[in-house]
Amino acid sequence: MADELDVLLEKVDDAALRADLHTAIQRVKAKRSFGLVFESHLPERVRLPDHPIRRGVRVVHRDADDEPRLVGRVKDGSATLIGTGGSTEDVDICELVVVADFGQAIYPGLTRLGSIDRGDGKPAHVVINAENHHALEALQFTHAGRVDCIYIDPPYNTGARDWKYDNDYVDADDGYRHSKWLAFMERRLKLAKQLLNPDDSVLVVTIDEKEFPRLGMLLEQIFQGAKIQMVSIVINAPGQARKQELARVNEFAYFVFIGRAEPVPTVDDLLNEKPSGNPSKVRWESLLRSGTNSRRRDSPALFYPVFISRENGRICGTGEPKPVTAPRSSWMIPPGVVAVWPIKNDGSEGRWRTSPDYLRELVANGHARVGKWGEDGRGTIWYLGRSVLRRIDSDEVRVVGTDEQGAVVVEPADDAEPRRTVAKTVWNRPAHHSGWHGSALLRTLLPDREFPFPKSLYAVEDALRICVGNRPDAVVLDFFAGSGTTSHAVMRLNKQDGGQRQSILVTNNEVSAEEAQLLRSAGHHQGDSRWEERGIFEHITRPRVEAAVTGFTPAGESITGSYKFTDEFPMSEGFEENVEFLKLTYLDPVAVELDRAFMSVAPLLWMRSGGAGPMLDQRLDAAGQPKPYAFTAHYGVLFNPDQWRAFVHRLPATAGTAFIVTDSPSTFAGIAAALPEQVAAVRLYENYLTTFAINRGW
Repeated sequence: MADELDVLLEKVDDAALRADLHTAIQRVKAKRSFGLVFESHLPERVRLPDHPIRRGVRVVHRDADDEPRLVGRVKDGSATLIGTGGSTEDVDICELVVVADFGQAIYPGLTRLGSIDRGDGKPAHVVINAENHHALEALQFTHAGRVDCIYIDPPYNTGARDWKYDNDYVDADDGYRHSKWLAFMERRLKLAKQLLNPDDSVLVVTIDEKEFPRLGMLLEQIFQGAKIQMVSIVINAPGQARKQELARVNEFAYFVFIGRAEPVPTVDDLLNEKPSGNPSKVRWESLLRSGTNSRRRDSPALFYPVFISRENGRICGTGEPKPVTAPRSSWMIPPGVVAVWPIKNDGSEGRWRTSPDYLRELVANGHARVGKWGEDGRGTIWYLGRSVLRRIDSDEVRVVGTDEQGAVVVEPADDAEPRRTVAKTVWNRPAHHSGWHGSALLRTLLPDREFPFPKSLYAVEDALRICVGNRPDAVVLDFFAGSGTTSHAVMRLNKQDGGQRQSILVTNNEVSAEEAQLLRSAGHHQGDSRWEERGIFEHITRPRVEAAVTGFTPAGESITGSYKFTDEFPMSEGFEENVEFLKLTYLDPVAVELDRAFMSVAPLLWMRSGGAGPMLDQRLDAAGQPKPYAFTAHYGVLFNPDQWRAFVHRLPATAGTAFIVTDSPSTFAGIAAALPEQVAAVRLYENYLTTFAINRGW
């Protein structure tokens, strides 16, 4: 195509026109996309209700979706807004809210909202009230390349006004609904990719039939080289009837295995009626191969007779393979034996799984035996596979005798762990019913509170077990946290194996479209206490996590009922876990002085250091004087570089991170070189906000 265009361009006589056409064509070619093509849209505009209204910021009316205008001045509770053409309007600042547009740098801080301390020195789970794109950018400082698993349940884009784009609900009538959703997801997934460990991590994204084809293509484009599989999960076996459609019983989950990551084997394959990890049995394999490449002509060397003694019914030898054209009658059958052949159910010739030599070795060791057999040449031969033989060698399986054929009798050792297997790509378990173990369970924790379509706790638990079941110190992130199921599931895993996994949840504090209309009609606005207390974070996510950990409902009553399945115990026991609740705030770089900014960025330093133990959030000492440095068992902050010797000398041996506040690269390098080898040095600018600026462009 490019060559044809070049030929056609040469036919244009006007040199200037030819040059202009060439430039235009190159511009179009540079924008051409392959694979999933969609309108990228400008990034969403974000309202910042906590940001102070001052000269130079851009604002909109609280209850309108108008275009942003610049604040020219603020005086006596009124802001002068500058419109197009230089027109001005004075508006009460109570009617306005600051907005952040694409490319406009903003400065995040974290405000502590409360904590739960029940887990001794374990890392704390973190629950953040934030717009998730900005939270993902802030987490680049704390967790870039350090997250082991991300589990998200994003908006399904059903057209039911369940999510916003550019501060407006997206419904079924929006002609750009799919491309807006893809643009919305692409920006977040690209940031999520930077947080995941590139060598070994897993991303799980749940979705339904509305967007799963497009999501699959988007994941392939962003996570090139990763292994991607889609799992179908039965969440409502009775089915949900829909007009002119099949009854829906399932949803989907994409598993993206990055680097060397692979599914963790578990005791339940999540599909078969009886879990394949049944510890009471040892599996004998059928010698007859089934499935693909199971015909004689596929492997002629594995077609041969197995001889069964008529006298005692034991395997007493084998024939040798012959060319595929040789009839069965060409083999010599010794007297007193019956030949059993690899004959399939339809009467065609198949093949065995092992060579004659290896089968004779198995027979000699008692690792093969005969099942049913007859004079017609059909029969069943059983043998112990290599995995079982390895378990015998490791004493997981014990030989307790021999049977009448001379074959070993085996059983699992009393202290052997259940056999594990890789989960299937179709999950069908009552534990995954979203109504019973999602909505109903949430009502048990939070009576009289509703949340649309919460996930089954046990479905999320099973998904995370596949991802981080073998990583007791994994970091799990969910930036579409909703009702907080992911953190709850991580706590369940920790209780089962004594792990110290840490979850990080991010959710905004949006109210539903219907709730927003009711609140506005009552005279409330975003940022008002009445409005905020009805948001997802305050009304659902935070109280659900609190209830799960403490064992008490928001009303202070002991939670009734018990957990089911893998680990059954009363919900009122709670969990021995720590939790920190935070809110992402937007700092004013003009108004914030150095000593006042530290409290807002302190949680970011604590999170980067592992999120365990106390948090250093005070820049001043008890006398109101600036501290030269401060420590916890896990990290330290050097505020005054002139005191670096004392800082290095007093830094606890258990500390893993040292934050050094200096604008000088050489000073930072010198101090970093003096730190113990196991301590990671991180530079902070003297103006802390410079370190954490986000939203400068996608």
